[in-house]
Amino acid sequence: MTSKIFRSVFYTSIIVLLLSMILIMGMLYGFFEQQLEAELKSEADYIQYAIEENKNGFFADFKQNNKRVTLIDKDGTVLADTEADVALMDNHSGREEFIAALENGAGTSTRYSKTLTEKTIYYARRLTDGTVLRISTTQYSLLTIMLGLAQPMLVIFIIIFILSLVLSSKVSKSIIKPINSIDLDNVGEAETYEELSPLLLKILHQKKMIDKQVSEAKHNQEEFRLITENMSEGFIVIDEDEKILSYNSAVLKLLNSQITDNNVLSLNRTREFRDTVTSALNGKKHMGILECNDKMCNLIANPVKENDKIVGAVMVIIDVTETAKAESIRREFTANVSHELKTPLTSISGFAELLKEGNVPNDTVVDFSNTIYSEAQRLISLVNDIIKISALDEKSDYFMLENIELDGLTREIVDELKPAADKKNVKFSIDGENAVINGARQIIYEMVYNLCDNAIKYNKDNGRVNIHIENLKDCVTFEISDTGIGIPEDSVNRVFERFYRVDKSRSKAEGGTGLGLSIVKHGAIYHDAEIAIESVVDKGTTITLRFKK
Repeated sequence: MTSKIFRSVFYTSIIVLLLSMILIMGMLYGFFEQQLEAELKSEADYIQYAIEENKNGFFADFKQNNKRVTLIDKDGTVLADTEADVALMDNHSGREEFIAALENGAGTSTRYSKTLTEKTIYYARRLTDGTVLRISTTQYSLLTIMLGLAQPMLVIFIIIFILSLVLSSKVSKSIIKPINSIDLDNVGEAETYEELSPLLLKILHQKKMIDKQVSEAKHNQEEFRLITENMSEGFIVIDEDEKILSYNSAVLKLLNSQITDNNVLSLNRTREFRDTVTSALNGKKHMGILECNDKMCNLIANPVKENDKIVGAVMVIIDVTETAKAESIRREFTANVSHELKTPLTSISGFAELLKEGNVPNDTVVDFSNTIYSEAQRLISLVNDIIKISALDEKSDYFMLENIELDGLTREIVDELKPAADKKNVKFSIDGENAVINGARQIIYEMVYNLCDNAIKYNKDNGRVNIHIENLKDCVTFEISDTGIGIPEDSVNRVFERFYRVDKSRSKAEGGTGLGLSIVKHGAIYHDAEIAIESVVDKGTTITLRFKK
């Protein structure tokens, strides 16, 4: 804007200068021409008088260098002239000033030289005897005068040109300064030209409107960010060129990736992911399953259209790992329960059928009855364990919380299991501190009972079981170690699964349901406790429970 004002002021000043010079020269030239005509008229008065007194003597004595006097007869014949030989002069009857003098008493005319560098002004007056007196003088033309003044005019023009540059620069800056000093954040307090007031008021109004819209946009953006960032689901918005426009941090966690070149395919290059992106950008909704880093995710993509044109896509990634695992566990649990129930029921049904036929000897009936009773007890234990796990899964309020002396409860359970321990000559030792935990007594009892029972079942003959209880600052630890057969490394992380058995034949021989350690795990989850296991084959196993205070 400053340069535009500068150019406007500068060009205006130059144009005004040139026009002023031309107008002044023209006015001065016209003024001088009028002055010459007035001089010619004034001189004609005394020349007329001199001629009438001494016609022949006047032309002989006339010596003015810048004036030419001619006497013309009525018929146009030149009678006398102060500069030329009358014999060589043409008849002047057709001259404009001569005709005007005969008709009106006086007349004037102007004629230019052939080169247009000079202009001659003629003034003619009719004398009393009918002859015409003509006086003429020569004046340079305006073009000749301007050419003659070219050098000084050029110097003046250069000076004025420089002055115009300087002044135009200062004027433009002084005009712009109040405008540049306007604080757009405080338009209402700006002191500037009165003509700008309507514009400033409009700017102030628009600023308030824009501030409001920006504030609303920021608020909406912050709401959107908070919503998406607190989503456990991954969220991605891409454009038609597969460039990421928006995403939340859950995407990076779920895909265990980082954005490198802003292309959505940099997050995951599996075929399923690529097909989902391509399908959505082709206008088709796509749903699929994506396996990534031991996770199972649902992948959902929808195209985004504007005026029937696809401008991008929205993708949602949902972690269904737990759901998939739960479904897998459910199927496995159903299969295991069916299998575990089928075996004793088949046995019971078979022996009952034999007894029903009545052909069984009396001494065999007792054996059959013992087998049926044993299998029935096995079924009852299995059903009871399933009910316990179901109650723990649902975190039932059936269980009452109370303060439990862990040392006393452990000694009670060890005494209860003493007959089973004596059969294998397994020795128990309990050391540590008497610690109190807050929990459901029935669940804690089942946890400790199953750990001690397993320590006996899977121990070696003449083995040992050591229980250490410690009351720490932030938790109570219960550690049970045995000198048993141990657990292979590939099975350590699976022993807490329902119905999982390291050695199925040995487990069945020991009479277990395969749910003991699963009850321990779910009991720990119910009490928000931590559980850890260490085991070495043929050396033994150590399981530690940590109950938070």
